[in-house]
Amino acid sequence: MRRVGGVNRAHTMSFLDRFLIISVVLLASVFPVELFPNTGPVPRGGDGQFSGKQGQVVVVTVPELKEATSVKGKFLGRTVTLFPNPTAGGTGYIGLLGIDLQDEPGPHELTIDAQLGEQTRHFSYQVLVVKEKFAVEHLKLPKDKVDLDEKATARWKAEQEQVRKALAEESAMRLWQAGFIEPVHGKRTGIFGSVRIMNGQPRNPHNGEDIGAPMGTDVMASNDGVVRLVVDHIFSGRGIFVDHGLGLYSMYFHLSEALVNEGDLVKAGQVIGKVGATGRATGPHLHWGMKVNGARVNPYALLELPFPQNPAADRPVLAAPAVPAQEELAPTAVGGDGR
Repeated sequence: MRRVGGVNRAHTMSFLDRFLIISVVLLASVFPVELFPNTGPVPRGGDGQFSGKQGQVVVVTVPELKEATSVKGKFLGRTVTLFPNPTAGGTGYIGLLGIDLQDEPGPHELTIDAQLGEQTRHFSYQVLVVKEKFAVEHLKLPKDKVDLDEKATARWKAEQEQVRKALAEESAMRLWQAGFIEPVHGKRTGIFGSVRIMNGQPRNPHNGEDIGAPMGTDVMASNDGVVRLVVDHIFSGRGIFVDHGLGLYSMYFHLSEALVNEGDLVKAGQVIGKVGATGRATGPHLHWGMKVNGARVNPYALLELPFPQNPAADRPVLAAPAVPAQEELAPTAVGGDGR
């Protein structure tokens, strides 16, 4: 009888063990964060939603989070670094999410990991990329301004690699301050994102804004930063790349003069160069570009962020958009850093 009783008792304990294991698994599937705060992912997009058009910049906020050693996000393979929100009373993190002008429209996931001591909190947001309607420009230009020979192609590829390497090393600190400014005041003659048909051949979209201004006009830094590159390239001519920290770069092309050197610290509103027509350009103007987390964004999107206006912007910061005039009358760029 003891043997039988023992068998029955063992059988009963085995049943209880299975019941407990199944219960734990079921609870873990329903409440992963509560039971295992350092491992389980939250449901896709479960922490909120953001939206923005192609070429725009989205302000991402993670509220009720403080004293994190690192807060980083991933969006379409690009890294987004967040920093303490200065307007949230010591809690919450904020970051700039760039939506590339060619990101696929539709919902995408933004994952964010916050390192809190030995624990990691996981967040998942849904970002709706809205399709932007970009203009189409038809340009008829001399053949030598459009097509590259073998030697020029090799030079262009080397220049592209130089830029890629330089922009891959972002400053870990946020150097920019609230409020971006327009680097030169004039008529916008080349519209961001426009599809350019040159001599009947489709080319890459225009990844910046062309601002027409007289030769020699001062060009100002859009915000605080460090000069990462000063170049003289086949398409973009004499140009300056400024690293504003945390993956934000501004670019100034076709300059007649560059007044700064690589490694220089610059302030918003500081004159860093002069308007020119170097490289492959049809007249004096500034090509102004911005990259956020590697995404090509409309530089004017930075001026429209919900931040106070920078005191360095002593004049209206938005140039009036203009429909490009006839090619021979509208100074514009034939090339650029990504054509």
